[in-house]
Amino acid sequence: MRQQTLRMRTRKDTIIGWAFIAPQMAGFVLFVLLPLFSVFLYSMQEKNLLFGTSVFSGFDNFVSLAKDPLFAKSLVNTLIFSAGVVPLNLVFSLLLALYLGGGKGGTRFVRSIIFLPVVTSGVAWAIVWKYLLQGGTAGPVNWFLDLLGIAGPNWLFEKGWAMGSVIVTRVMKNLGMNVLIFMGAVLNMPGDVIEAARIDGAKRFTLFFRIKLPLLMPTVMMVSIVTIIGSMRVFDTIKLMTDGGPEGSTMVMVYYIYHQAFRMFDTGFASALAVVLFLIVLALTAIQWLGRKRISYYES
Repeated sequence: MRQQTLRMRTRKDTIIGWAFIAPQMAGFVLFVLLPLFSVFLYSMQEKNLLFGTSVFSGFDNFVSLAKDPLFAKSLVNTLIFSAGVVPLNLVFSLLLALYLGGGKGGTRFVRSIIFLPVVTSGVAWAIVWKYLLQGGTAGPVNWFLDLLGIAGPNWLFEKGWAMGSVIVTRVMKNLGMNVLIFMGAVLNMPGDVIEAARIDGAKRFTLFFRIKLPLLMPTVMMVSIVTIIGSMRVFDTIKLMTDGGPEGSTMVMVYYIYHQAFRMFDTGFASALAVVLFLIVLALTAIQWLGRKRISYYES
């Protein structure tokens, strides 16, 4: 009788547990798994969004990618954008977290200023910076440079400056979130280990590279993975600030997917692009995850 009661109670707990996670699972299936499956399916079709036609074409879209010069250009631009955003974001967010975690003067003010862009709308952020970086002396940035006797470039409409301008504004937009994550890790570092290193004579740089950085490496790995994924799927900043220009110098892969799907209405080709981007991000994430034990302080 007691065993039957326990089984009934266990069954009831199981049903309650499934009831709690059912909405989340339903949302995951409807809004993640099904769209992901549809992208893979559409990538093997000649599908036109404008005319509503759909013909199975196998791997023809992927073959066309290899012959498309804009695909190669968008891939290179995406890698350049990520190579600029990720190191800058990691370095500055870690340095700011170490400063703020030290409890020095003005930390509350600095924390507020750093985190303010995170809660600001991405659309508003991009529009404001597009105004600030206007060419000539119309934009406040060039107006200030003109006061110093420096002729500022047309930041968003010159090939040599557009990508760098977008990278810097993107770094400033997302810096606060990584600072917050790193601050949690900094504040949870074992104080006795750091104090023992100081007593043994470890100076500032030795203390950072030999003690603090190894302790922070699990957090660095997690933040780097999230930042890489975010940089590979950037869209709003590119769309609103440069629209992929000038001459395609800021056309990243996500923007090229949008261009093919909603301007050229070639949904099949756009889906093939999305599959390639998904595989690239998956490969980069897997490489980082598999290599975590070699560069992480923790073995598990």
